[in-house]
Amino acid sequence: MKHTKSSELRDKSVDELEKLAAEKAENLFNLRIRRAAGTLESNADISTTRRDLARVKTILAQKRT
Repeated sequence: MKHTKSSELRDKSVDELEKLAAEKAENLFNLRIRRAAGTLESNADISTTRRDLARVKTILAQKRT
């Protein structure tokens, strides 16, 4: 899974970042469900998605101030 670069995120609007944060949160939820069910191929996907979500939320907070 490819992570999202901060420089790419800074170019996006607040609306795009909010949409992306919602997508990342939903993806993280689905990965956690798959891990619990035993069908997740790579546990690294969870940490990558979690960090991407944090990166998006951080930049979103910076843009809102």
